[in-house]
Amino acid sequence: MSPVAAGKRAGSRRGAKRRPAFQPRLALLALGVTALVVAWGYLVYAAIDFGATARGGESAAWAFLALASLGAVACLFAGLMLIVRLLRELGITSPPPPRDPGPQPPSVAPGGRRAAR
Repeated sequence: MSPVAAGKRAGSRRGAKRRPAFQPRLALLALGVTALVVAWGYLVYAAIDFGATARGGESAAWAFLALASLGAVACLFAGLMLIVRLLRELGITSPPPPRDPGPQPPSVAPGGRRAAR
């Protein structure tokens, strides 16, 4: 039996291996995710502390509790958005399929029935 790949165009079906190169964009996304997760953790800790202080009778701590909670929510949301971007850049996830525009009106030839003949 002869080999399947024979002739002048026969060759390896695999491409050359690419060495993974340093990509600053991926490093920046990873650094941003790390910073936002650390900030989220600190704000959650601060919110717990302000909550304990507010329950102890300090009325100004309620405002700080609300600000720390809103900051924690914002950091968590931004961190999750950066994680999604990082996964898309790495090729782990893919963008959603394009939206279906819905039913289209039937195409009518300009000029009416007579012009369409």
